[in-house]
Amino acid sequence: MKVLITGFDPFGGEKINPALEAVKKLPDTIAGAEVIKLEIPTVFRKSLEKIEENIVKHNPDIVISVGQAGGRFDVTPERVAINIDDARIEDNEKNQPIDITIFEDGQPAYFSNLPIKAMVKEMRENGIPASVSNTAGTFVCNHVMYGILYMIDKKYPNIKGGFIHVPYIPSQVVCKPNTPSMAAADITKGLELCIKAAVENKEDIKAVGGEIC
Repeated sequence: MKVLITGFDPFGGEKINPALEAVKKLPDTIAGAEVIKLEIPTVFRKSLEKIEENIVKHNPDIVISVGQAGGRFDVTPERVAINIDDARIEDNEKNQPIDITIFEDGQPAYFSNLPIKAMVKEMRENGIPASVSNTAGTFVCNHVMYGILYMIDKKYPNIKGGFIHVPYIPSQVVCKPNTPSMAAADITKGLELCIKAAVENKEDIKAVGGEIC
């Protein structure tokens, strides 16, 4: 089994992206699966092009993209991506699409087919704060998650795919009072546990993971 896992380069004025740093430090094999690590640009369209190039090259069974969500307290597998780009800031090539459909022939939304609740359970049982997230935003993170699931729907039906958001690391919040962070080693451990759960669970578990509002 092969797992393709991606991390974005830094964006939004940050000098580091904890998602990429955590991905780089993952072991090469997890739960018997080969782990292929890939850096992708924080750029609309180009990020998806690079992912598809590597899907064709490596033929992975699972594709997971990882992104930074500054302000979150825990590691959050995403449940759903929506068919809209609505960028609050520019990407790394100064693109700022506003209210643009990602794929005209795509569904209004796609749900992750990863075992997201099993992933959360695996992390919590091993001391990593985690929860299911019901919004991937409308920036390049959502763009990539939607694009992966669109490709699965249209071209690669045997792949499981989705997205995980991670918090800032401590060095990023030195001048951001009251902003949560997580140690880089814990983020890497969380991702390792997510991959383990994705490899070992063909179907997701039934567990509470919703929100009231």
